[in-house]
Amino acid sequence: MVLYKKVNIDGLDIFFREAGYPSCPTMVILHGFPSSSHMFRDLIPLLADWFHVIAPDYPGFGNSSMPSTKEFSYTFENLSLVIEKLLDRLCIPRYFLYVHDYGGPIGFRLAVRHPNQILGFVIQNAVADVKGLGQPFDLFKALWADPNPKTVAAFSTLTSFEFTKKQYLTGVCNPYLVSPDGYSMDQFFLDRPGNGEIQLALGYDYRKNVEQYPVWQQYMRIYQPPTLVAWGKNDFIFTLEGALAFSRHLKYIETCFLCGGHFVLEEQSPHVSDLIKSFFARVC
Repeated sequence: MVLYKKVNIDGLDIFFREAGYPSCPTMVILHGFPSSSHMFRDLIPLLADWFHVIAPDYPGFGNSSMPSTKEFSYTFENLSLVIEKLLDRLCIPRYFLYVHDYGGPIGFRLAVRHPNQILGFVIQNAVADVKGLGQPFDLFKALWADPNPKTVAAFSTLTSFEFTKKQYLTGVCNPYLVSPDGYSMDQFFLDRPGNGEIQLALGYDYRKNVEQYPVWQQYMRIYQPPTLVAWGKNDFIFTLEGALAFSRHLKYIETCFLCGGHFVLEEQSPHVSDLIKSFFARVC
């Protein structure tokens, strides 16, 4: 059974999905762009027999509050602070982290601030190395170098329905398993008035994630969290080099390349669930 809840954090209603028994180890699942906890709708029930699962939506995403950019400063640091306060409110002292895409920068910030709280990582197409940034990041880099009307307009194409659908369908191995609910749900939230400004703010702030890569790499080398990399091998957003880069810093790591793209869970949720249980049963 999956429960759908909200908690008020600093005046914001933060939505999250919860499943499993609180007596089990907690797995906090952090979504990517342009999605929400909805992207884990198939995976969460599969993990709930082993884990207490918490899957939040960030401010500006999914079913959480969407204050304007004048009311809330949309940075990855601030998103991570909201998630940290949510976990404190839920009295979760230690947990596994599952991160995808934008969830990577948020999760690594949590880990760096509180390294002893992290039991291990599952990394699905999220990076901590500049070599992991694929071709779409050329639009990010142009925005970082010179945020003018031309680079802003180019970046805004990343919030179009065409690009959202492309993220779900590019590189898939069995397209009949990819429900249109995923990209349709994401686009519904992206198309809300004011959300374009939110995504632009986060796109510009992403440069600070790249600056933090050496810090995150040092965290991995020092604390050695057990890490499963479950990677959609046909992803055009993050590269295979980005997946392999984690092995340079971690000893207790297993890297699995799965047939699929950026949203590989659309095809591979049962397989990923099995990998998670097998890996942490062996290393924890």
